[in-house]
Amino acid sequence: METLLDVTLPVFLVIGFGYLAVLLKLFPDSGVDGLMKFTQGFAIPCLLFRAISTLDLGQTFQWPLLLSFYTGATCGFFAGLFGARFLFGRPWPDAVAIGFCCLFSNSVLLGLPITERAYGAAALNANYAIVAIHAPFCYAVGITAMEIVRHGGAGIFRTIVAVANAMFRNSLMIGIAAGFAVNLTGTALPGVLTDAVDLMVRAALPAALFGLGGVLVRYRPEGDLVTVLFVCGVGLILHPAITWTLGQSFGLAQAPFRSAVVTAAMAPGVNAYVFANMYGVGKRVAATTVLFATALSVLTVSVWLSLLG
Repeated sequence: METLLDVTLPVFLVIGFGYLAVLLKLFPDSGVDGLMKFTQGFAIPCLLFRAISTLDLGQTFQWPLLLSFYTGATCGFFAGLFGARFLFGRPWPDAVAIGFCCLFSNSVLLGLPITERAYGAAALNANYAIVAIHAPFCYAVGITAMEIVRHGGAGIFRTIVAVANAMFRNSLMIGIAAGFAVNLTGTALPGVLTDAVDLMVRAALPAALFGLGGVLVRYRPEGDLVTVLFVCGVGLILHPAITWTLGQSFGLAQAPFRSAVVTAAMAPGVNAYVFANMYGVGKRVAATTVLFATALSVLTVSVWLSLLG
């Protein structure tokens, strides 16, 4: 266990440094917004661009990998949805927001650095395949479900088109799309350009983890503890367990199998709160879950890594 904590603790310590720096007012809260804008708007898109532009797409985008991960994610969504509704008596819109918390694991800010520390940079190819369709898939599921429960399905098409337009203006999606364009066309980029992009890449994850810690200061623990723990259980245990079972059944190779399970085991990302805030429902559960699950994942991720070997 000590060796496993050596893998995971540095990641969470950087998050903790960011949390304490903002909590103790050593780093301004306004600075967190700028830092996250830099990482999510520039540095991480560069990371995704460089990774996808050099991937062997035929080897990386394997249907057993994606089916294992996204079946687990979808099952987590429905577990959260129906659990919130029938176990905790939440209104349907709240239940959808809670289901989204179970669906959206933090595949980039936690999944990438933990996989890299555990298995090396060469193990990240499968992570990038998951990340490439993660946001579109999760938002499509969440928005469709929310429109059904709120309006009986009326206006789903208009809503999805609007969100799709927003996604394609999103920096992460632009980085992913540009990476695919370079990869598929076989474009050779000038060395001076790739060197500049690589400088941005090296800043991406450490700065993003520090910024994530600062963001978490805003999500103070507030009530609904049983519901929050239920969501943590679904996200940290059920999702990776289903992904593990399916990955074994499909005979996934060791590297993509590890990436799928580790990514599935990540705590819900800040997007869980963004989605709840977008609709004005389930915000307290979403915010508290992001904080609690990130803290709990220090232990749960270590357990999954020990099982993966």
